[in-house]
Amino acid sequence: MSGGPPDLGWSTEQPLPASALIDTLDTAGVVGVILDADAAVAGAVRAVAADLARATDLLVETLHAGGVVHYVGSGTSGRMGVLDAVELLPTYHVGPEAFRAHLAGGVEAMVRAAEGAEDDAAAGAALVDGFGATDLVVGIAASGRTPYVRGALDRARQRGLATVLIAANPSAPLAALADVAVLPDTGPEVITGSTRMKAATAQKLVLNAMSTAAMVRLGKTYGNLMIDMVPTNAKLRARSVRMLAQGSGRPEADGAAALVAAGGEVRRALVTLLAGWPPGEAGGEAVTAALAACPPDPARRGDPSGIRAAAATLSRATPGGGAAAS
Repeated sequence: MSGGPPDLGWSTEQPLPASALIDTLDTAGVVGVILDADAAVAGAVRAVAADLARATDLLVETLHAGGVVHYVGSGTSGRMGVLDAVELLPTYHVGPEAFRAHLAGGVEAMVRAAEGAEDDAAAGAALVDGFGATDLVVGIAASGRTPYVRGALDRARQRGLATVLIAANPSAPLAALADVAVLPDTGPEVITGSTRMKAATAQKLVLNAMSTAAMVRLGKTYGNLMIDMVPTNAKLRARSVRMLAQGSGRPEADGAAALVAAGGEVRRALVTLLAGWPPGEAGGEAVTAALAACPPDPARRGDPSGIRAAAATLSRATPGGGAAAS
């Protein structure tokens, strides 16, 4: 893994025969070639599902132990990491205390390309010097060789931190520095070397699946409902009320009342409704006690959120009668 010039021999840098004459086609023809190529991306990601699951287990272990997941990348790959990290806060109420994205070139590189920053291995290594001892480093690089990512993974290894690599190159050189490598083979791009296309789509699919699966395992959902969502606008408040009705089988009016009593906490409102309690009791001490007795735990099979257990605990108590029975 030298720092010399790359030979560009990996698959995403090769020409795609199906697009060799793309510039001779009309608009519909160009779009058709692009979409035909994109159609293979999901299959390439599905083929590495076992590795993706192993990487997800590392996320779960890290977050459950109080560590931080760090996405490290440059260019489009790094931006995919930023997108995944920032979208977790409104969806699961999980922010920088759990996920942080580090883009070569800094925040400015999100809106203005700083492609030269990817060659700075020392900057990647220095970044990791500030990480915690139980943190996880997830390198994202379409080529699987980016020096900035290499520096981060190499330093993580030196410090004994867990590592993951997400790349679109089955022969990624940096795989040797990863405890788990997720390497969907997306092949040549429609526009040769333009990894903002199929490779980036694959990375987005991998990150979506990995972080979402980790959130489910960590108890951030009840069934397929986002029980830790932050209802910060009218649309999200309406979604919260609908979720409460769907999850509890109670009328939406009960869900709306419980959400208000719970101070906007969907989890608290849902436990109240599932226990058969009046919606107005959602802010009470008994609900607090039931939730505290049944915290989210990925080791609790069939109920990682603790919602079912908390509702059962609460149902054994009397509304208005104080703390729930243990």
